[in-house]
Amino acid sequence: MSIDNSTGIMNDKCWEEKYYQPEIEKMGREEIDRLQLQRLKAVAEHCYRNIPFYRQAFDSVGFKPEMIESLHDLQKMPFTLKQDMRDAYPFKLFAVDVSNAARIHASSGTTGSATVVGYTTADLENWGDCFARAIALVGGDGSSIMQVAYGYGLFTGGLGAHEGGIRIGATIIPMSSGNTKRQVQMLKDMGSDILACTPSYAMLIADTAIEMGFDPANDFKVSAAILGAEPCSEGMRQEIERKLGVTVVDIYGLSEVMGPGVSCECRYQNGLHVAEDHFIIEIVDPDTLEPVADGEWGEVVFTTLTKECSPLIRYRTRDISRIILGECACGRTHRRMDRISGRSDDMLIVRGVNVFPSQIQQVIAGFSEVTSYYQIILTSKGPLDQVTLMVETVPEFSFDEVRRIEDLQRRIVAELKSNLQISVDVKIVEPKSIERSEGKAKRVIDLRKAGE
Repeated sequence: MSIDNSTGIMNDKCWEEKYYQPEIEKMGREEIDRLQLQRLKAVAEHCYRNIPFYRQAFDSVGFKPEMIESLHDLQKMPFTLKQDMRDAYPFKLFAVDVSNAARIHASSGTTGSATVVGYTTADLENWGDCFARAIALVGGDGSSIMQVAYGYGLFTGGLGAHEGGIRIGATIIPMSSGNTKRQVQMLKDMGSDILACTPSYAMLIADTAIEMGFDPANDFKVSAAILGAEPCSEGMRQEIERKLGVTVVDIYGLSEVMGPGVSCECRYQNGLHVAEDHFIIEIVDPDTLEPVADGEWGEVVFTTLTKECSPLIRYRTRDISRIILGECACGRTHRRMDRISGRSDDMLIVRGVNVFPSQIQQVIAGFSEVTSYYQIILTSKGPLDQVTLMVETVPEFSFDEVRRIEDLQRRIVAELKSNLQISVDVKIVEPKSIERSEGKAKRVIDLRKAGE
């Protein structure tokens, strides 16, 4: 690998391939390590030479790219934070001139300045290759018809899935999110066999199809759903699989690093295979920032190895996961990360106990009387935070029996206390009381500032 000094763009002959190549996912460990070391040296030099932020960050800790001798030397490099990206708005973290960017994506910036990421043509091809792996992981190939119901636009979901479909040669239906009844009709009429969207939207598609009189598991050809962009409990996964008659796999990615396709589950649903030829994954203690042993939970940190336009060194994702030990039955050799259990920055402290919304979701999934739709409402009463969990019942649950409602409420409260050691107020609500989402579901409603 080398760097073109005239453009700042890295060159690697394997990036010139125009089609998805599955054999790279079965490389031996030593071969993966050698490739990662080679690319780490190149990307560190690329960042140091072309991004003043990284030159200053490296210099501040006395580190130079030429000091890299092993993958362990990555730990000597400084972390990159989301705030660093906000401070760099719009193009200060680009390693190439914006004229060399083929596409730009950005976050909404609702909690501060938007985070902007750029992609060269090679970056888009690599991104497509990563998502193509996800399609292959569910048995898809050039004969597949993939309906993309992620949002298109600045959000990376829709176009990321689209690039993957192109790379594997599939037929793509670029529905985007919204217009759910038409979405359902297209699934039926087009014979789509792969659905790509958020878990909450997959659930809404399934429920809408049933309301329209379809039996999705039998009336549709869709056999797999590639779902990401938000947490999905095992209970919610199983409900989607049952209603749609599909295999659901979890895909992971974030726009700062690339987009969906950084890692993805295979049909064995036992961890997400990381695209280790494009990324180095670390798991660190979120308090000490020291690496934890494989198998232990911690914060996920990614270093991009092939990003030309906006590479990142040791980006702290705030997502909580772990490395899964052992080999996968599918034969792929890249390391696997567990499904995200929560985020270090959305952790709730309920009467002194740390808990993630995804843990609450997992508990309520065990009750047949309720659906996967829920919301956590945060309010304040004096110096104390109040937590109310709104849980929606299934249509056949009778609201005419007060005792039955009270019994369900008591059992959910007891289960939360037993499993998570938290005490929250539980409010049982009727079907369709909680707003549906055609993108990411809003699970936590924070009204504490509004009540001040």
